[in-house]
Amino acid sequence: MKVLLSSYRNPHFITITEYIESAFNRVGCQTLFFDNRAFIIPGRIRDRIPYLNKLDLKMINRKLISVINSFKPDLFLEAGGHRILPETVNQIKKDGIKAALWTIDLPRDFAAIKKAAPHYDFVFTGGSEAYDILKEMGIKNLHWLPFACDPDFHKPVKLTDKERRNYSSDVCFVGSGWEKLYSNRRRLLENLIDLNLGIWGPGWETLPDDSPLKKFVRGKHTRPEEWIKIYSASKIAVCIHYHDPSGKVPCYQASPRVYEVLACGAFLMVDAQRDVLTLFKDREELVVFRDIDELRRLLQYYLKRPEERKKIAENGRKTVLNGHTYRHRVEEILRITELLVPQDPHDEPVKRLL
Repeated sequence: MKVLLSSYRNPHFITITEYIESAFNRVGCQTLFFDNRAFIIPGRIRDRIPYLNKLDLKMINRKLISVINSFKPDLFLEAGGHRILPETVNQIKKDGIKAALWTIDLPRDFAAIKKAAPHYDFVFTGGSEAYDILKEMGIKNLHWLPFACDPDFHKPVKLTDKERRNYSSDVCFVGSGWEKLYSNRRRLLENLIDLNLGIWGPGWETLPDDSPLKKFVRGKHTRPEEWIKIYSASKIAVCIHYHDPSGKVPCYQASPRVYEVLACGAFLMVDAQRDVLTLFKDREELVVFRDIDELRRLLQYYLKRPEERKKIAENGRKTVLNGHTYRHRVEEILRITELLVPQDPHDEPVKRLL
């Protein structure tokens, strides 16, 4: 079974792309990766001259067709969807290759995906908000396929004394803090400054000098290798999803962070996302909060109850390992596209939204 995975690799740290590729290899597929952001013209020039951006995009698509013709995959999977043109998808399908799209970003800039999605044989969405948008368009063979974890990477780790000093906190938050995109995160965390709080992630360095959060920022561009240590060292991990103040961009998904934290054996508190509530049991596998008052109350409650935290964290880890790994996800893709590798009878089936 040959799979051509088209997506993007971050040059600085491992991302969902590597987890998907590894999962395909684990189930016995021969996987080839195509970088759909391998632009020739620098971005600062492309941004100023739309014609050059369009030209570079066409060059990437021509290169993809060349790779397809050489590799001859059984399945083409585009993880993202912003840069592969509809005519490219049509050309890929001409030779009997199955073409699938997995949307992995929030629908902030969804125009290219809306244009290309009808041309794929199968469309998978990481969040149910994207599912709703594409279903309303009448997209066929549409499936909700949530994010997941990689248990070979996302797992509890033993810490040295130095690591425990560097990473320990009562309440940790790992994620971006740019004001323009994540003002809700700043507002929520500003209400937790009386707790032993630790914040890691890009964007927090732009906090104003008088911000009460400034002293709690302990790292900017942290790598995933550090994330798992932070989760292992902290009593409670908090996950706060994107929220569009204008209400124009929906976000119902359970971000990759949810699965990763649980796989690391950490106790997770997360905002009340629709997908989180569909996939996990509140107060049994994680704990959900709906506003700042409930978050504070629950933090104060669980910080005093280590045994309850331990039990919930153990349940959460068991749940993601049994049903929410990237291996489960690629097996679901292969099942739906009728290229299935037989499923382990002990695995729990992926829960479906509809």
